[in-house]
Amino acid sequence: MECNRGEAGVAGTRLKFTFTEAGAVGYVDLYEKEAPVTCRTLWQALERPVEVPAVHAMFAGPEIMMGLSGPAQTFDPTSLPPENQTCFPTAGECLWFYQGANMMKGLPEELWEIGVFYDNGGRIFGPLGWTPCTIFGRIVEGLDVFAAACRTTRTEGLKTVELARA
Repeated sequence: MECNRGEAGVAGTRLKFTFTEAGAVGYVDLYEKEAPVTCRTLWQALERPVEVPAVHAMFAGPEIMMGLSGPAQTFDPTSLPPENQTCFPTAGECLWFYQGANMMKGLPEELWEIGVFYDNGGRIFGPLGWTPCTIFGRIVEGLDVFAAACRTTRTEGLKTVELARA
């Protein structure tokens, strides 16, 4: 994995999540030691920035969910092992979740999801119950502004977020 400083695999590799309309930016430090395969895979998938829809979670509390779009679907999602999983993330933590087609009744599509918990008190719980997910990083810069933009998805609906290497 290339770091934004040009060195391979060093701590400090970051992603940048930006609400395109509001300009709110959160910088995500990757948990390379705790989730190395997931971090390397997502880093490679985001070789080029992608814009994705962001919606507020229904069951999980203070979370937005973003579907990883086609251009970034450059890997086999079933090849990612469970890493650094929890059902109780803290503010700023980012998760990876994949659900295969037809896994849930009434949902024939695959889900390639990146989630961001913008405040404490979240839980990874959905229509199928408790769902441990891989926590691959945490917003360490810009969380207050990013969280404010996340909250608007709850009252205003879908927003666009750009996912990119920092």
